[in-house]
Amino acid sequence: MQISIFNDVIGPVMRGASSSHCAAALRIGRLARDLMEGEISAVLVELDRAGALPTTHESQGSDMGLCGGLLGWEATDDRLPDSARWLRDAGVDLTFAMVDVGDPHPNTYRLTLRSARGERSLIAVSTGGGMVEVISIDGFPVSIGGDYFETLFFGDEEAGPGVAERLAGLAPWSVVLTRRQPGRTLVEVRGRDFVDEGVAAGIRADWPGVQVRRLSPVLPVRSRPGLQVPFDTCAGLIEHDAGRQIPLWRWAVAYEMARGDLSEAEVLERMVEIVRVLRRSIAQGVEGTRHEDRLLGHQSGAFKRRMEEGRLVQAGALNRTVLYTAALMEVKSSMGLIVAAPTAGACAALPAACIAVAEEMGLSEEDMARAMLAAGLIGVFIASRWTFAAEVGGCQAEGGSAAAMAAAALVTLNDGSLAQAVAAASLALQSMLGLICDPVAARVEVPCLGKNVLAATNAIACANMALADFDPVIPFDEVVDAAKAVAGQMPRELRCTALGGLAVTPTSLRLEGVLKARMAARCGGGCG
Repeated sequence: MQISIFNDVIGPVMRGASSSHCAAALRIGRLARDLMEGEISAVLVELDRAGALPTTHESQGSDMGLCGGLLGWEATDDRLPDSARWLRDAGVDLTFAMVDVGDPHPNTYRLTLRSARGERSLIAVSTGGGMVEVISIDGFPVSIGGDYFETLFFGDEEAGPGVAERLAGLAPWSVVLTRRQPGRTLVEVRGRDFVDEGVAAGIRADWPGVQVRRLSPVLPVRSRPGLQVPFDTCAGLIEHDAGRQIPLWRWAVAYEMARGDLSEAEVLERMVEIVRVLRRSIAQGVEGTRHEDRLLGHQSGAFKRRMEEGRLVQAGALNRTVLYTAALMEVKSSMGLIVAAPTAGACAALPAACIAVAEEMGLSEEDMARAMLAAGLIGVFIASRWTFAAEVGGCQAEGGSAAAMAAAALVTLNDGSLAQAVAAASLALQSMLGLICDPVAARVEVPCLGKNVLAATNAIACANMALADFDPVIPFDEVVDAAKAVAGQMPRELRCTALGGLAVTPTSLRLEGVLKARMAARCGGGCG
């Protein structure tokens, strides 16, 4: 699946502490619900003990997201914090079990789903930033990312070839894939729409044992067979630009037009709407938020007052950036509406820096949107060769990526050249290599707030360095590859497992106990 700015980088628009947990689990739940045709009586969720989820699935919102997805909700639904109760009230028995299965990816969900009509299984991975991949259905290996309409035909060994041949004559925008197991076949059709019901009915008539399931897309930008993008690496962009120094945001628009089959106006309109969501979230955060299950209270309001009273160190746009970063992190931790840019854990650095600096310069929302698009293209180059998932790459994958993206956005706001925007991204990511992910009390608040501020301030400094033509020395793609190599050398305890760093300090462990007791008292033991 080709990376999309709106699928993988600037998005999803969501509620919850973590996009890898909340949004991804919700998307997995929705695909599982479709597999069961909306009829579910029980779900067993198995998590590998050696992965990241056993220690984080409750505190970082996997349970909340998964329950919401099994109910068919969107990631923006304001009922999400209570989704487990809603699922119970709908008569669904949800059970979590820790198993030793050696899953290669630390964010792997193994679901066994039951209804009166039978049982099905699904294995899926949260790959970072809310993106998912279903890798197994009923034991058949698949690769489903939620970017197509998927029509699945389950049949016996004899039915498979005939069903596949019948379906091979469909419109050219469909892809037919056949997978076999002893005595069973799965024929998968992915396309811009489901297989016509008349065709499906004809198949069921000729092969009575065939079962049909339809999985709707869960991503906002869909894929299509034959999809091609003009470049997917920074080096490829530079070659494509051929010395013309076309602004980075314009190349971002061209990329997303090709990726999503969108017009230039549609690309810009989508990003302007995201900017408006972000500005509303900032205002909400500054005004004040409340949520019981969090460590930090409302702090951004006091920062704003002291800033206006002149009682802070004078730092111009930097102070506004810190204010907006704190506000967005507080909204995230209160289950308010935020944009994962590129993740929920690192949701504040890029938009806070971009919007704060643009406001200081008197620029418009359209200017902010163009800068965010430029940032999005830098994110495409990261996601195409690495990850945004802290469970895989540590916080350098989240905060480091956010810093690189924000630096390019700030150069764009200041009418810098393509070369300067790319240089800023390289400088910013270089400064963040090795950053671990160690959330205190397994909540995405401390030191996440400080790391978002670090990423934003780093971006401002690196943008100015690039605008002054500082030499980044290392090309951006090579910096991404270096970060990926560093991630491979990190102990798993330092990659968002809550098993290392600040997460295992005595204070962190004490606070985790306090929060657990508080939530148990509020729920009477019935929240999970």
